[in-house]
Amino acid sequence: MSDYGRLLEKDGRSVLVFERKYPFSPKEVFRYITDPHYFTQWYPFATGDMDIRVGGKIKFDDGEGSVYEAVITELNPPYSFCFKEVDDLLEIRIHEAEHGCTLTFSHTFDDRAMVIYTAAGWHRCLDVLGQLIHGRTTEWEDNALELREYYKNKFV
Repeated sequence: MSDYGRLLEKDGRSVLVFERKYPFSPKEVFRYITDPHYFTQWYPFATGDMDIRVGGKIKFDDGEGSVYEAVITELNPPYSFCFKEVDDLLEIRIHEAEHGCTLTFSHTFDDRAMVIYTAAGWHRCLDVLGQLIHGRTTEWEDNALELREYYKNKFV
């Protein structure tokens, strides 16, 4: 099982933070985060319609009638890709590290009641991102309930 997330608080908002280490350069990892072909495989509801520039839009569709977009707030290849999705802030930062890089994924949000589900969901998405980065066939592990229980014990 991959590294678990942490829950912080910043300016009265909840911030979920996940860190993952990869034996690849930031440039190699950044491609899997910003290339629409890969982004749609690990990021929920992504349509692949992405205008990769600061101020550019990323379009989402939940498949149940809700279509929405995020606005890219920071883009510094290959070190940062940040965007605001409705009121939530998603920050993906990559730092060079010995033998590769460290990816830090942060999600700042207000609905604390959803923290267990949000943490379990991102944990699973980042597991799939890791599979993509490592060149493996993506497989969504059937571990949502186990992860929700873990995060419930950790955060509630």
